[in-house]
Amino acid sequence: MVEYYNYLFVGAIIVLGILIIPAIIKSIIGPTVAGRIVAVNMISTMIVMILCILTVYFTEESYLADISMLYVLISFVAVVVLAKVYINVNLRKKFRNKKEENK
Repeated sequence: MVEYYNYLFVGAIIVLGILIIPAIIKSIIGPTVAGRIVAVNMISTMIVMILCILTVYFTEESYLADISMLYVLISFVAVVVLAKVYINVNLRKKFRNKKEENK
């Protein structure tokens, strides 16, 4: 029974690793900045899932759960900062366009 769980864990890690590749491609060539931010968030979520699976797979390595929580916090802050920058850039563009229309 334990062997089946090992196969399940390894299979899930392989699938998540493969799914990270299209997310990386989307974050590089995505048509919009918002799509790129979502792709980066997806990548970090899949990495956290891999770390959590590894925590269960390696029962002696309990520090991996702490690393995954730290990674989640860093990822959250990074996405919030990217979203804030994106919003500010769009607001400046709208303000410049409105200012040019008034001239």
